[in-house]
Amino acid sequence: MKIIISPAKNMSMKADSLEPASLPVFLDKAQVLVQYLKSLSFPELKTLLACNDELTRLNYERYRTINLSENTNPALVTYEGIQYKYMAPRVFTYDYFDYAQKHLRILSGLYGVLKPLDGIVPYRLEMQTKLKTDFCKNLYDFWGADIYKNLTLDDDDASSKVILNLASEEYAKAVRKFVKPTDTFITCTFAEQVNGSLKEKGVYVKMARGEMVRFMAENNITKSEDIKAFTGLGYRFSREFSQDNRFVFVR
Repeated sequence: MKIIISPAKNMSMKADSLEPASLPVFLDKAQVLVQYLKSLSFPELKTLLACNDELTRLNYERYRTINLSENTNPALVTYEGIQYKYMAPRVFTYDYFDYAQKHLRILSGLYGVLKPLDGIVPYRLEMQTKLKTDFCKNLYDFWGADIYKNLTLDDDDASSKVILNLASEEYAKAVRKFVKPTDTFITCTFAEQVNGSLKEKGVYVKMARGEMVRFMAENNITKSEDIKAFTGLGYRFSREFSQDNRFVFVR
C-alpha cells in the first residue's frame, strides 16, 4: 500500500537531529525544472508563482542559489502546515518513520514524489502552476506517468497496487489518470454532517488527513479494510456514504 499526501506551501529548515536517509528518486528531473526557474526574471517568476513581492523575492533568491544536493532536510519535517502539524512527525518513533518511509509518499511539483526521509531544500512550485515551456505544457505533462509508475513499482507485491489518496485534487489527479482497472485507488473523505447533508471543510480535512497518517503509522496498517477503524478527531467510518473506492468518515 502507498499513501499519497500533498506537500505544504510553507517550509522550514529548523535544526533537527533527524538526517535525510534517501535521495529524491527524480532528482535529475527536478534539476531540469530548477534550471528553468533560475532563468526567469523577477517579474516572470512573480507571474508564474502568482504570489506577492515578498514571497517572490524569497523564492527568486532561493532559485538563484539553490543546490538540490546540499544542506537538505528530511521532507516530512521540512513541510509545515495544518496536515503536518496534526501528523506530528517530529515526535514519530523509529517504527513510525520506518512505516512512513515504506508506505507514505509526498507528491511535489518540483520533486514529483518524495519519501518522508528524502533530503530536500525549500522551494515553491505547486503542481497546478501554469508552467509552459518548450519541454512541457504544464507540470502534469512534465511528470506524466512517472509518479504513478513509482508508486506501483513493486509488481510482485499485490499490496503495492493499493493507493490510498489523502492528497488534494490538485495533486491526486497527477496519479489518478494513470490508474489501471487492476489497481485499487481509494480516496478518503472527511465530512461534517450539517442539517442532514455532508460538507467538507478545508481546515478540518487537512487536520484529519494528518491524523489519518499518524493513525496508520501507529497501527502499522497495510490493509485498506483496517483504515475503517480510524476515529481521530471524532470522525467515524460511514458505511452509508462510502463506496469501494471512496471511504467517507463523518462526524
